[in-house]
Amino acid sequence: MGHPEFLRGRIEVLLTRQVQRDPNEWECLVRPGRKIGVGERLFFGEQDELQAEVIGRGEFGERRIRFAAPTQEGWALPDSRGRLSLHEPDDFFEMVEKIGHIPLPPYIAREDSSGDRERYQTVYARERGSVAAPTAGLHFTPEILGRMEERGIETAEVTLHVGLGTFQPVRSERVEDHQIHSEAYSISEDAAEKIGRARRESRRIVAVGTTTVRTLEYAVQQGEGAVQAGSGEANLFIYPGYKFQVVQALLTNFHLPQSTLLMLVCALGGKENVMRAYEHAVAQRYRFYSYGDCMLVE
Repeated sequence: MGHPEFLRGRIEVLLTRQVQRDPNEWECLVRPGRKIGVGERLFFGEQDELQAEVIGRGEFGERRIRFAAPTQEGWALPDSRGRLSLHEPDDFFEMVEKIGHIPLPPYIAREDSSGDRERYQTVYARERGSVAAPTAGLHFTPEILGRMEERGIETAEVTLHVGLGTFQPVRSERVEDHQIHSEAYSISEDAAEKIGRARRESRRIVAVGTTTVRTLEYAVQQGEGAVQAGSGEANLFIYPGYKFQVVQALLTNFHLPQSTLLMLVCALGGKENVMRAYEHAVAQRYRFYSYGDCMLVE
């Protein structure tokens, strides 16, 4: 990344959230970001296919950037309301797909490859929005889903866009003092009806991944005891002592220590049981984290 007139070196930009009031604005992480201040111009692609300007800085070092795009007359400029004229959204995302990379977690110490575009994504993914893949879902293939259907296992899909707050370690002395960031979720009418019917019939509800747990448990609180269709921002922090209302079992990968994800798993399976499972996983050299092994907790 660079430009003859503004060469400052190569940086990495991770787009984390599109700002609703202006589709050209994004919140992002920049690495290394120490010298990337407000007003800095960023160029993306070998031919500068996209340009952005840093317009703000967040509390935890994140940046807000505004994209522009090249036109025949030069770079697109803000209008009287400060907005920029861009390509159509599909064109923008197509460009990002073309010049961007798969944002593999930092503990995967290699460059991304073309295979990661399929591997680091669930087979049932539909909507853009997460900063990371829901890793428990990576274990499912069309063949496995087909076999589940043959055995009469009903499935329902819900959406929660994983945010950066999910990965922030808990540093508060008291767990209750930790503030988890809100994450956008959505539950369709079809999914809400299926989940409601399963609860009425006392069937076991197995969540695939911690994101699904947070979605369902937050939604049932908002619905005063019923999982209702709708969208919103979930900020439910689940830790030991929490009383689950919907989820009875969980498929999940092995998580980082001191994480809210591990606390959620301990809340469902019991801290002692989960810690014994982790000790066994370490002794048997199980694979941890995103491309790792999966466990069933109930």
